[in-house]
Amino acid sequence: MASLLYGAGLRLTECLTLRVKDVDFVRGQITVRNGKGGKDRVTMLPQSLVPALHVQMERTQTLHRLDIEQGFGEASLPFALARKYPKAGFEWGWQYIFPSSKRSVDPYSGKTKRHHVFEDTLQRAVKQAIRSAGITKPASCHTFRHSFATHLLDRGQDIRTIRELLGHNDVSTTMIYTHVLGKGVQGVVSPLD
Repeated sequence: MASLLYGAGLRLTECLTLRVKDVDFVRGQITVRNGKGGKDRVTMLPQSLVPALHVQMERTQTLHRLDIEQGFGEASLPFALARKYPKAGFEWGWQYIFPSSKRSVDPYSGKTKRHHVFEDTLQRAVKQAIRSAGITKPASCHTFRHSFATHLLDRGQDIRTIRELLGHNDVSTTMIYTHVLGKGVQGVVSPLD
């Protein structure tokens, strides 16, 4: 999960709520649905994560099959899709890639379902990894997203492309990363040079 935060520039919730149908291995992309501001966007699927994601999806599929055998296996659906397509929540494509280890009662429907991993689970794991690595600078799950943008900029990637990958409405939000690099006006080299 942390590798996806960095490798695809995902926000914490975007990573945790990824569904099987959101990952396109053929095109090498991830569709982020209902991101910040309620918008969808497409970002990259790091090729180095493909084998690990296949393994994770196999584990998730095994868990999903077990849930179905035990009379469960329905995922919560966004908006009014559950009313329109009552059986869709049982389909493989709608399952969370990172499911919770336990089922729980959905407060909206009253049905027992398997939700995605909770935010604090990943946040605690990242904090522990930061401590174990001896990193003293403040860092969190969101630091991976900042590093994604900063490192792409550092390698010369176009700011507008990074804006699209991050899902920013305005390029001025993305421009913050140029200040982090110290590449504002001071970082530009004259064409003559």
